Amino acid sequence: MTFARPDTFRQVGQIVATTVLPALVCARKLPLRISCIGIASDDAGEDAASFDRLIPLGERRSPEDAMCFASSRVARGDIRIGPDRVPHFQPRILLIQDHEGGLVLAGDIRAGIILWQQPVTSDAEARQVVAEASKLRGMAFRSVDPAAVRKLRFRAAILEARLVDPIWRETAADLTRLPQAA
Repeated sequence: MTFARPDTFRQVGQIVATTVLPALVCARKLPLRISCIGIASDDAGEDAASFDRLIPLGERRSPEDAMCFASSRVARGDIRIGPDRVPHFQPRILLIQDHEGGLVLAGDIRAGIILWQQPVTSDAEARQVVAEASKLRGMAFRSVDPAAVRKLRFRAAILEARLVDPIWRETAADLTRLPQAA
């Protein structure tokens, strides 16, 4: 009598290689840092005197918690520069990065919500995104109009928001498929 192995059976080595080890690698990169990139200025306009500013918002222990935390802060409009001399800040991009600086997830902030960017699915797609973003940055470098420069750089940054660290790509793809991620 022979025993037929069921299709759902996985060997211990396969479980360790596909589930346990990736989880341990990700755990080593915790906590996740949440920050916001935006335009800071002395007045409410987007003139040449404005500049890009990175504001740290906090840390969380999981990508899900980081997403929820970021979404609630943006929805409440609770992103402030702090007690320094620049009174106006317009949030543009939300970043979630691991402890080593690898991008976990990023999104475009519009009308009080975060439009999370789908991560690239392969290294080839990442190279295409880098090439397109470089082209946009080159166009910005050649432009003399400050408003056009800011728009081109912002478009490049949104493209680069898809360049999720390879370790986090699957997790980020799963998170952006969730209904509350939209």
